[in-house]
Amino acid sequence: MSLSTHVLDAALGRPAAGVAVRLESGGTVVAEGRTDADGRLSGWSPGAGVHRLVFGTGDYFAARGVAAFYPEVAVAFTIDDPDEHYHVPLLLSPFAYSTYRGS
Repeated sequence: MSLSTHVLDAALGRPAAGVAVRLESGGTVVAEGRTDADGRLSGWSPGAGVHRLVFGTGDYFAARGVAAFYPEVAVAFTIDDPDEHYHVPLLLSPFAYSTYRGS
């Protein structure tokens, strides 16, 4: 099983590179990283259960001199089958975001 994410900056129409992302399970941080030049981060294997990806969107926009409404975005999700791949994309702009279970 693996977990990946892909962050896209909808305001710029390109990947969001350098976004801090942490993975939490049971209230504990189990992994941390930053999105690569293509806005991707992968290779985490959290196992079954409820988890959260927390994206440092406020710092990402602040580094670009852009005011943003959300200092962070937290996405909670459940992994039912630890043998499957789970992908959690994040589409963001300074005042909105959306996510879904990708493939």
